Amino acid sequence: MKIKTKSKKVNKAWLNDHANDTYVKLAKKEGYRARAAYKLKEIDEQLRLIKPGDLVVDLGSAPGAWSQYVRRKLSPDGAAVGELNGVILALDILPMEPIEGVEFIQGDFREPAVATLLSVAMSGRLADVVVSDMAPNLSGIESADAARIAHLIELALEFSQTHMKPEGALVVKVFHGSGYSQLVKLFKDHFVRVKPLKPKASRDKSSETFLIGLGLKESKVVGSNSTENNDLSPQNEA
Repeated sequence: MKIKTKSKKVNKAWLNDHANDTYVKLAKKEGYRARAAYKLKEIDEQLRLIKPGDLVVDLGSAPGAWSQYVRRKLSPDGAAVGELNGVILALDILPMEPIEGVEFIQGDFREPAVATLLSVAMSGRLADVVVSDMAPNLSGIESADAARIAHLIELALEFSQTHMKPEGALVVKVFHGSGYSQLVKLFKDHFVRVKPLKPKASRDKSSETFLIGLGLKESKVVGSNSTENNDLSPQNEA
């Protein structure tokens, strides 16, 4: 009974904090589906990643806040609808409500049918920027969670090595804790420049941060156990 009461108090406190969150209010005001849009916005504004005419791929795109930001960034007028100077491809195993100008493909990008759809959508081009807000369902078991996080990072990196220009940029979400230093090393092994960044829109209490890799080095095998990891399935790519 005490545990339930405590849980209710925690949930009530979280809901209260969420409702009063500056970025939640701003997202509602500006028409974004989630406060996460401001994380990518800050990363992009600091590093100037997304430029007119770019092809941008959004991995783990649902509910669509990052795609919404990219769509506005590639609009000559910064609008959510209308003219678009660039291409935006969004992928997720979960469904996503349509966004004008964004081509959405539902499914696992490692599956042949999804890969075919992606190839057609890219029309022979390589991505200028790949962004990934993919994150697993965390179990609370540190070693298991670290392995799941690392697996999704490796998937995003493998995707970029196949579908991104050598001079392109990859943005991924990571978490401080077990395995973080290894992920930084993985990025340094594969990118010319690596920038860790925690946007202001990331909650202070959260261990969430982002790694940005700029400019691919020559292709290498991703991860020390890549053959084994290829048999794993992603955990909640939202």
